[in-house]
Amino acid sequence: MYVLRCADDSLYCGITTDIERRLKEHNGSPKGAKYTRARRPVTLLFSYSCESRSIATRLELKFKSLQRHQKLQLLSEKNFDALL
Repeated sequence: MYVLRCADDSLYCGITTDIERRLKEHNGSPKGAKYTRARRPVTLLFSYSCESRSIATRLELKFKSLQRHQKLQLLSEKNFDALL
């Protein structure tokens, strides 16, 4: 699971097995998410390694359900285990 900061200061959360490849796609490829294509460049704020894709998906959904100030607080604390 990873979190990006977009050029407009919005946050984007996703999951991948190769963070470097995915970041390059977000910044310069048509394979980047539609959301980030309009908000380039993006920078990696945080990545979190999960045991399985299902855990990463659950974590992503929980993160996306938070309000912006809660997301920023979680990112500053770097305690994503609290969401599991």
